[in-house]
Amino acid sequence: MLNRTIYTPPMLSEMERLQREMNRLFEGAMPRRLRSAPSYPAMNIWTNQDGALITAEVPGVQPENIDISVIGETLTLTGECFAPEVGKGVRFHRQERGYGKFSRSIELPFRVDADQVEATFDQGVLQIRLPRSEEDKPRKISVQVANALGGGK
Repeated sequence: MLNRTIYTPPMLSEMERLQREMNRLFEGAMPRRLRSAPSYPAMNIWTNQDGALITAEVPGVQPENIDISVIGETLTLTGECFAPEVGKGVRFHRQERGYGKFSRSIELPFRVDADQVEATFDQGVLQIRLPRSEEDKPRKISVQVANALGGGK
């Protein structure tokens, strides 16, 4: 058996090391407030054989300003959060929460029975129960024993 090692020119490995070092320096120098924010709203998704449970953090959003749609395996959550009125002459000292319209689509690992989807809203957390469609649920297939003489039943 032939044993081969892959040759890496010294200059290439030095350039890769330099690239890693530059990335580390830039990540450390960039203030946290300028780093990209996670998608809004933040969501957690749990699944099992019967369906999915999704929670979304939507503080300050009123339930009537939230739209949920399900098409096939895709859930889309849209809505709008309005900025609070703070009065004249007041300016921000710090603003971390965003305002405005949002839309987020999540691809699920199975088709959903859209007629049975339930959504509840409590203290800024939206909870969506998505039952798996019956035709998409795994089915147990029974194996029948063949008749030794006839090959069938």
